[in-house]
Amino acid sequence: MRRRATIALAAIALGASGVGAYQLAPAPAEQAAHWREIAWPFPRDGWPKGRAFRCDGACTGAELYVRAKRGFCNCDRGVADDDEVDRVADIDLISPRLSAMALGEEVGIGDMRGRARRYDLDMPDGARHAAIGIAVSRRCELIVAAALGRGDVSAVQRAALAFPETQEMKTWATAALDGR
Repeated sequence: MRRRATIALAAIALGASGVGAYQLAPAPAEQAAHWREIAWPFPRDGWPKGRAFRCDGACTGAELYVRAKRGFCNCDRGVADDDEVDRVADIDLISPRLSAMALGEEVGIGDMRGRARRYDLDMPDGARHAAIGIAVSRRCELIVAAALGRGDVSAVQRAALAFPETQEMKTWATAALDGR
């Protein structure tokens, strides 16, 4: 009898730990955001070209455009308000017909702080897309990102904020801001 109780308790404990492990396991690979680099699609302007990526995974079809803007003029405050995001985040490169969906929110990428804001874009082909503009600063320099997606705007924003946190992108951003 005592042996059965011990076996039953062990089975319950192992089953419970299996359920816990299942719940804590990372999402399947097909649900994760996987960004692959594509060519920078925008014409040359006053800033160096950046890096462009397309998502294959949870945010399929979303695109992310990231670049450094050195010599940003607001060294004291950084990116302090939504007007600043509107001016610098490169959303207008995707479409000049844009409207902010709501007030922005404070965000951080590494040790850089700034803001992100959601937009509705009217594309030249008549389609509407959701976009996210992100601008974070370090001293007098910016990293800006614009993400465009057809799906859930929250999923696109999460993926667009997570990708610059990868070691590869942090290394690139540091080098770009340092002029290397």
